[in-house]
Amino acid sequence: MRLGMVGLGRMGANLVRRLAKAGIGAVVWDRDPAAVATLAAEGAEAADSLADLVRRLEPPRAVWVMLPAGAATEGAIDELATLLAPGDVAIDGGNGMWKDAIRRAAMLRARGIDMLDIGTSGGVWGLARGYCLMIGGPTGPVARLDPVFAALAPGEAAAAPTPGREAARDPRPPQGYVHCGDAGAGHFTKMVHNAVEYGMMQAMAEGLELLRQGGGPAGGGDAPLALDVADITEAWRRGSVVASWLLDLTAQALAADGELSGYSGRVGDSGEGRWAVQAAIDSAVPAPVLSAALFSRFRSRQEGPFADRALSAMRNAFGGHLEPK
Repeated sequence: MRLGMVGLGRMGANLVRRLAKAGIGAVVWDRDPAAVATLAAEGAEAADSLADLVRRLEPPRAVWVMLPAGAATEGAIDELATLLAPGDVAIDGGNGMWKDAIRRAAMLRARGIDMLDIGTSGGVWGLARGYCLMIGGPTGPVARLDPVFAALAPGEAAAAPTPGREAARDPRPPQGYVHCGDAGAGHFTKMVHNAVEYGMMQAMAEGLELLRQGGGPAGGGDAPLALDVADITEAWRRGSVVASWLLDLTAQALAADGELSGYSGRVGDSGEGRWAVQAAIDSAVPAPVLSAALFSRFRSRQEGPFADRALSAMRNAFGGHLEPK
């Protein structure tokens, strides 16, 4: 079995490397020739264009697109629609919008081409730890490409068995990959996953700030407690209810630099949080934590925002409150 991989950034390149460890080869292409050359030196087959990549694969083909959501992915899928043949599969593994996945799948289906939208979680650690895969699309190509998904996933040893889970249930989720449903289901699931991630990160960040301040009031008064945040997070990793991989990574960062002085604090977002909040609005699902986490990211990018200046002006106007120095 061989796979085509389009887009050789941090995720795409490591997907190819993890597949290679399982004996699954790849034909690779990227707009950056250096990225292609790097993987070719590691044993992948290089293509000099998307059309060349398709020509080098044996039918039925499977081409995984690992590009940023939006124009880049749209262009690649549109071109693949003219290059692939009935029975082939196009995979969108990026953080795409789930409604776009439904639209693209319908367009490809009209040509006899299947499409899978696969939410891929694992980040830069996926090569070593494996990738959690959330798959949307028809059952046929999902079953045919099962060896690919099994090779990319972490495997059952990555977590302890879930007590009470029936042995007759789908064996794939305990391996770290799940067929969520039809077209769009993979990206929708990944969107919610990332929104939950936003909320978990925000809660942890606020708690660490509270520890760092040690209970000292902003306006003076009692001296704050002197708490070692790095040591506390290290202890929390063991036996605590909040123990998690996110906490592991946070403890590593604090061990290296307790003040996290190498970071500016401006937090980006790649779109999924916005889409999740919109989906919550459309579905009338209360999501105050997810919404607050997203807005906190927006807030982190502002410097002396007008809204804060307006608040200070109002407080001064009605109560004579001066801004703290």
